[in-house]
Amino acid sequence: MSGAATGNWGAAPGRVGPPGARAPGRPPAGVAPAGDGGYARLWSADPAGWAAAGSAWRGISGLVDRRAAELDRAAGALRAGWTGAAASAAGGRIGSLRSDLAALAPAVIEADQVLSELAGRLRRAKAGLTEAVALADAGGVRIDRRGRASADPARARPGAPEPPVRQVAAAVTAALALAETADREAAGRLDELTAAARVGWVAPPPPWRPAPSTAPATVRSWWAGLTPAQRRWLVAREPQLVGRLDGVPATARDQANRLLIDRRREVLLAERRRLLGRWPHGPVETVGLARVGAALSGLDALTARLAGGGQPRAYLLGLDPGGEGRAIVALGDPDRADRVLTYVPGMTAGLADATGELGRAGRVQARCAALDPTVATAAVLWLDYDAPDFLHEAVLPGQARDAGPALHRFQEGLRATHDGPPARQTVLGHSYGSLVVGTAARDHGLAADALAFVGSPGVGVDRADGLRLPAGEVWASTASNDAIRLAPPPDELPRRVVRGLSPLTAVLTGHDDHELWFGHDPADPGFGGRTFPSGRYGHTGYWEQENPALDGMARIVLGR
Repeated sequence: MSGAATGNWGAAPGRVGPPGARAPGRPPAGVAPAGDGGYARLWSADPAGWAAAGSAWRGISGLVDRRAAELDRAAGALRAGWTGAAASAAGGRIGSLRSDLAALAPAVIEADQVLSELAGRLRRAKAGLTEAVALADAGGVRIDRRGRASADPARARPGAPEPPVRQVAAAVTAALALAETADREAAGRLDELTAAARVGWVAPPPPWRPAPSTAPATVRSWWAGLTPAQRRWLVAREPQLVGRLDGVPATARDQANRLLIDRRREVLLAERRRLLGRWPHGPVETVGLARVGAALSGLDALTARLAGGGQPRAYLLGLDPGGEGRAIVALGDPDRADRVLTYVPGMTAGLADATGELGRAGRVQARCAALDPTVATAAVLWLDYDAPDFLHEAVLPGQARDAGPALHRFQEGLRATHDGPPARQTVLGHSYGSLVVGTAARDHGLAADALAFVGSPGVGVDRADGLRLPAGEVWASTASNDAIRLAPPPDELPRRVVRGLSPLTAVLTGHDDHELWFGHDPADPGFGGRTFPSGRYGHTGYWEQENPALDGMARIVLGR
C-alpha cells in the first residue's frame, strides 16, 4: 500500500490506483487543461476511479474471511488428530496467523473508507469548479489555464454590469482548496495505515472500556486518548464493543460492524434451525420462521449494498438481529459532512426492509446534492428501536418512549465525533417515527438544529415550543390524502365504539379539528411550527421524485 501523492488526483498513484481507471474527465469547452497547476489537475481528476480503488480494497476483505475460515478448519483438524509439543507449536503458529488476518480485515475496510471519502470530496470540488465556470461564462469573465480569473475584453459592453471577477476567483480558489485538503488528508491517512502494517498491528490492549450507556462525550475523549494501534486492536478483537458505542467515530464503528455481519447472520440461522427442529409446527413456530426468513433476506440485501461499492459509500453504524432486527446505516461519513440527516422510520420498520428505508434517506440526500452539489450531506437511517408491527401497538406511545434515550444518545454521539465546524443536524420522523422523534426531543432533548415530521399522528406535544428547539426549526407536512389525518384523539375513539362503530371504522372515520392520536397536528399552523407542501401521494409517498415534499425535506436539511 502506498500513500496518495499530493496533487495527483487524476490518476490513483502507486498500488492504491484503480485498476483500469477511466480516461480523465475534461474541462468545459474553452478551458484548456494545459500546465501543471491545480486547476488543470482538478479538471482531470477521476473521482469514480478513486471510488473503484476503494471497492477493490474492500473486496479483499472477502478473501481475508475465506483464509481465516481455512485456518479455523485447519486448527480444528490439528487438535483432533495431533498432540504433543510439536502440535502445540503448530497450533500456536496457526493462531498467530489467524490473529494477523483478524487485524488485516479492518485495515482493508479503512483503505476503502479513505479512498471513497477522497472520491466524494473530489466530486464536490469538481462541482464547485463547474459552478465557477458557469458563473464566469454568464458574467463575462475568462479563466486561464492556471485558473486565474479576469474580465474578458472581448465581451465588454458599454453600460454592462461589472464582471464578477472576484466571485469567480473565490469559487475557483475554494474548489482547489477542497481538492488539495482532501488529497493531503488522504495521503496522511494512507501513510499512517502503511506504517501500522509494517509493525504488524501490534498494540497493548487499552486498560479500560466504557459501558454502552456511557455519555458519548466521555466515549469520544476515551477514544481520542488511545493510540491508533490500540484503536485498531479494539476494532479487530472487540468489534461488538466498538460497533455499538455512541461517541466512537463512524469509520471505526463501520469497520467493527462489518466484521460482525457473519456472526449476526449465524444468530439468525441458528434461530431458524431451532424453530425447524420443533415439531409439530404451531403458530409460534410459523410466525417465528417467517420473521427470521424476512430478517435474513433483509440482511442479505443490506450486505449487498454494503459490499456493492455504490456511491455514496454506506457506513454500518449498528446491526442487531434480535426481534424484528435493527440497523443504523449512514450514506456518507456523518463525521465529515456539512449537513447530517437522521431519518427515523415508523410502524413495521425492521431489518427486513432496512434497504427500502435507507433508500428513502438516500432520496433526500440525492435531492440535497442536486440543489447544492458543493455541500457534503450524509443521510443516516436510524432503525435502532422496536417499531410497532400492528395497529394495536401503534396506538400506544410506549415504544416511542422506550426509543427516546437511544436516539438522544445517538445524536449526542454525532455531535461529539464530528470533525471540523459543527454540521447542521436534522432529525426526520415519518409516521410513528415522528412520535419517536418528538418524544425524544420532549423528554431528553435532541442534538439537532431542525426537526421535520411527515405523515405524523402527533409528536407527543401540542405546541412546537415543547420540543426544545426554536419553533422556526420545527417543520411538518402531511398530504391531504394521507389516512393519518383520520386518526381521532384517544378520548374520541371509545365514544365512537359505543355508538356502534367497529374499532377499525372508529379509527378511520375522521374528524373535523386538528387533534390527532398523539397530540395536535404538527402540520397545522396552530401547532406553532412551520409547514412545507406535499402532493397527494398518500401516507408513504413523501419521497416520490415529483412530490414537492422531497424538495422541502432537502431544503430543511440544507438550511435553505
